[in-house]
Amino acid sequence: MIRRTVDLSPTARDGFGALIDVRSPSEFAGDHVPGAINLPVLNDAERTAVGTEYVQGSKFLARRTGAALVARNIARHLEEALGDRDGSFRPLVYCWRGGQRSGAMVTVMDQVGWPVTVLDGGYQTWRREVARVLYGPPPAQRLVLLDGPTGAGKTALLAALSRRGVQTLDLEAMAGHRGSLFGAMPDGQPSQKMFETRLYDALSRLDPARPVVVEAESSKVGARALPPALWAAMGQADVIEVDAPAEVRVARIVTDYAGIAADPEALDEALTRLPRHHAKAAITEWRAMAARGEIAELAAELMATHYDPAWRRMTAARDRPVLGEVTLTGGDAATLDQAAAQIEAALDGGRGAA
Repeated sequence: MIRRTVDLSPTARDGFGALIDVRSPSEFAGDHVPGAINLPVLNDAERTAVGTEYVQGSKFLARRTGAALVARNIARHLEEALGDRDGSFRPLVYCWRGGQRSGAMVTVMDQVGWPVTVLDGGYQTWRREVARVLYGPPPAQRLVLLDGPTGAGKTALLAALSRRGVQTLDLEAMAGHRGSLFGAMPDGQPSQKMFETRLYDALSRLDPARPVVVEAESSKVGARALPPALWAAMGQADVIEVDAPAEVRVARIVTDYAGIAADPEALDEALTRLPRHHAKAAITEWRAMAARGEIAELAAELMATHYDPAWRRMTAARDRPVLGEVTLTGGDAATLDQAAAQIEAALDGGRGAA
């Protein structure tokens, strides 16, 4: 018996043996339900060919060709990706709208004897729920911002807090970007929809009765935009200020940005995109420092003349409660854990020194 559902809460999703997305690989790559695997009933080339024949040629031939391709692809999935599944396997299947592609897969699965469920409305049901939550009222959780200058160790401290069981949102990890001009990561950024899926999934698993720590960001992390309600909530959140000695910050920047430092062309291109208020002579000298491999010296210069002034301007305009201040005298695990413990105590005790 084929079941139908619109419930994609974390508890519901976790109850299935697999979430199976039967859309084409390019559709899946653009966005998909978290944890889903891609078992396409038509790949990208097949889908294009069948669609073109349906619109420009014979609808009958398109349906016959499509049916043959779908049958062969489903047979391959049964023999390969699903070949080790026994009779207790409980899959959830979805396509774009919950129509023919998922219908073909669930019909065969039902004949196999698996208790299969199809997502009513397909991926669009998921997307509507993501948009409803992210573009509706502010998040129910109480947000607390980790704020501080570049290189202070906010991202590392966020990870240390997570290891201690504190609720966190790592927006940079979700967006695949460190949030600065030089913050590109090797794998690039996900689509905006995938970023929102990751954010929705993370929020849906948080306890609204407990605070959530998030690193201060601009309204965009790289090219990925934060939903307006979340950005507004971050702008009103209590703050824990994080700082570190200049030499510690420089060392962290050199480590964290080693990837772009090792790519002279990418580093030079990023330097050309610095704001126009910087003198041309200064930018020319910074590019020369990069070319000479003087990465630590360049980091110190950019920290003093670009990042710190911008952070001070932002801080001066901020009118939000400060729960505490933390200074990281090093980047080792013990120092981070000690600072995380202080922040955890401040979160539990309300306002006061961290």
